[in-house]
Amino acid sequence: MTTAPDAAAQQPVPAWRPNSPTDEASVTAVHRQLATGLRHPATGHPLTLHLTALGGDRWHTAVTPVDEGVALIEVTADDPVTLRAEWRVPCVDATAYWTPDTHASRWLPPSWTAPRTVSLALGAPVASLVGGHDRALCTAAAGETTAPVRVGAGVVEESGEFAFTVEQDLTPDGPPLRLRIDLSGRHFATTLRGVTDWWGEDLTHPGVAPAARMPAYSTWYSLHQNVDATAVERQAALAADLGCGSVIVDDGWQTADRARGYGHCGDWAPNRTAFPDLAAHVTEVHRLGLAHLLWYAVPFIGRHNDAWDRFKGMILREEPHLDAAVLDPRHPEVRAHLLDTLSRAVEEWGADGVKLDFLDRFAVADPPPAPPGADHTTVHGAVRQLLADLDARLRRTRPDVIVEHRQPYVSPGLWPYATMVRAVDCPLSPAENRQRTVDCRLTAGPLAVHADMIMWHSAETPEAVAVHLVNALFSVPQISVDLDAQTPGQTAALRFWLGVFRRYADVLQHGALEPARPDLGYPQVRAHDPHTTVVARYAPLPVTLPDTDGPDGPRTLLVANADADPTVLLTATRPERALARVQDCRGEILSETELDLVPGSNPVTVPTGGLLTLTREG
Repeated sequence: MTTAPDAAAQQPVPAWRPNSPTDEASVTAVHRQLATGLRHPATGHPLTLHLTALGGDRWHTAVTPVDEGVALIEVTADDPVTLRAEWRVPCVDATAYWTPDTHASRWLPPSWTAPRTVSLALGAPVASLVGGHDRALCTAAAGETTAPVRVGAGVVEESGEFAFTVEQDLTPDGPPLRLRIDLSGRHFATTLRGVTDWWGEDLTHPGVAPAARMPAYSTWYSLHQNVDATAVERQAALAADLGCGSVIVDDGWQTADRARGYGHCGDWAPNRTAFPDLAAHVTEVHRLGLAHLLWYAVPFIGRHNDAWDRFKGMILREEPHLDAAVLDPRHPEVRAHLLDTLSRAVEEWGADGVKLDFLDRFAVADPPPAPPGADHTTVHGAVRQLLADLDARLRRTRPDVIVEHRQPYVSPGLWPYATMVRAVDCPLSPAENRQRTVDCRLTAGPLAVHADMIMWHSAETPEAVAVHLVNALFSVPQISVDLDAQTPGQTAALRFWLGVFRRYADVLQHGALEPARPDLGYPQVRAHDPHTTVVARYAPLPVTLPDTDGPDGPRTLLVANADADPTVLLTATRPERALARVQDCRGEILSETELDLVPGSNPVTVPTGGLLTLTREG
């Protein structure tokens, strides 16, 4: 580690920021420069951090080189200060700005865009400016993953640069500001893997139950709140036959009300009409060979249950449009209630796990001061205590418990308390499901990543069903249609692609992920391990054959075609021979031929929703 000397105060060319706090002028502001030892790839000029501390000058900096083009920066404080770090890179060849907060576009924001606040229950402190050929021009992350961190970025109109800002409140006994800045110019997904490895250095994860990595059946889109034991068991039997490994019983099991909203959340007792014996129902699902998860809207306490009168004075805010309020976990009574009610699923009814929904609602902007009786001063600290206690309690009964979280609460600070993370709701939007699952994969660390529940209209073609599934290829699919009502073609497409998910789960979920063109929503995605490469094609783009480096190089290439164009162009660098098998969306083999590949483009016909399996000779 090298400790950087304090430099003379100097500010970069000012950028117009209408969202800056108006009271900064009344607070002592100390400016310093910090040499990072890094250089801009485009210009070769040194990268300098501009540090501003509001509240005092007793703070210290250190820079540690990590790898070629990568450095760690740490700032500690002897007095409470608000520390803001800003640095800029030339906006040369920039094509996209990537964050874990999935958006329809990856356009470059202006520098005056309001910063996003990330915390334990909302987002993750990482971003990447991406250039041509999917190279990261700058990937940066903060090490604080629990307390709120304010992250900003954008094009500086005055200079044509791209500015990054990270702001964190520092105290003498609190965590330092830690930054990891990567100017190595590698593929942006590779730089993000470096970030997740860094985050994971001091974290222990208990592992992922095998069922959490197998296709799942969810009741939400197929049944919504109209769930009962008979309907769930019927769907579970069909799902097991198709290759699913678990069933998730969503909203409705705890209430007879069918009007949506969350007014009946809080007691978490089963609706005895729909589930007269919940433990017996779970046992039947287990007999069918599936794991069983129950849904909980953790923060909500609804007006139409007994818990409302008990806890209505212990809330962070009311949400009248939901007929509910958000509980304040800083109260030990609130956490004890949640622990007892959420644990019943595993301890009393024998479920394999829980789906914890809406944790992001705990991330209240400007929460009220800690109320009388609270044993935590911060909401994020109380949420972490709640989840840690719940994890410990559930694992006493079931060591391999399955716990689902969901975008946008994807902070690495939550990794120890989750098994899987699911893309946020995007019904009937395969492209969005693709983008959200890929975004989750890039920073999910040890967690299994699940797609949003996949549904389709009853009149959909088998080819379109396959396209829905291929858009979730690099995640764990959750199916949510009435399996009893599917046509033979729809069922065949579902069975075939769930078989592909299962057969190639290792490379699809654990292989090195390389999505292309984040600015275009990832029109092509590939994952690979030493033996197999899987490419999904969502636009008429050529597919480059992976290098076969030595006798143990990847010999199998799978190309899943989710585009309407059936002509797949395989780009080779040398002559070689390969066996090509083409299957349609139902898995029926259309052809098996030996190809003599030539340098350049080699067309192969693969129908929409179909799969090409290329086995290359050694």
